[in-house]
Amino acid sequence: MNTWLRNGILLLLMLATSALAVAMRPTQKISELGPKIELETLVPHRFSGWTEVETTTAQIVDPGTQEMLNTIYSQMVSRTYIDSDGYRIMLSLAYGGDQSRDMQVHRPEVCYSSQGFRVGDQTKTGLSVQSHSLPVMQLVATAGSRIEPITYWIRVGDKLARGNIELGLSRISYGMRGQIADGLLVRVSSIDRDLPHAYKQQERFINDLIGAIPEGERKALIGKN
Repeated sequence: MNTWLRNGILLLLMLATSALAVAMRPTQKISELGPKIELETLVPHRFSGWTEVETTTAQIVDPGTQEMLNTIYSQMVSRTYIDSDGYRIMLSLAYGGDQSRDMQVHRPEVCYSSQGFRVGDQTKTGLSVQSHSLPVMQLVATAGSRIEPITYWIRVGDKLARGNIELGLSRISYGMRGQIADGLLVRVSSIDRDLPHAYKQQERFINDLIGAIPEGERKALIGKN
């Protein structure tokens, strides 16, 4: 095979591959198919002994610059709740209607590290929430004397993901169907040196929160669990 013919075949293959990639690019956004999610009204301000309190503590850890946040997320909610014993839980939710590679939700372990926290003890685990197993990631962010155990999960479409690999697999799964999934990060944390105690309180809070949301609306937070 002469050089011109070989180069011509390679060029045709490259053009065909590019055309196929464009044809298979996901175009249908799941967020445009169903009812619009309104996080401010979906998550109650008071439930099961937990009451929202006015504080700026939940804003100390910010997943990037405000400009980046406004690009990735269409809705963000950050609240601090306190129970009758005075235990405080910080809840952060960030929703984006486009979970393509460049727009996907940022994981807390990345966001905390970018803010100067040391992140360790990352563990994939499951919580018993409303008679279901909820897959979550738990980790600890430390900055000076501040020790912040964290529990989080990310909903991608109807699926739940923990960590970068699960996020990527979920995104690819929808992409192969021509769909662009929406995504919601749910992060629960507290300032507590006693890690087992912190995770127990966070599990209780998550159970109470999910239980306070009408069953038909829970999938906005936990997918089809």
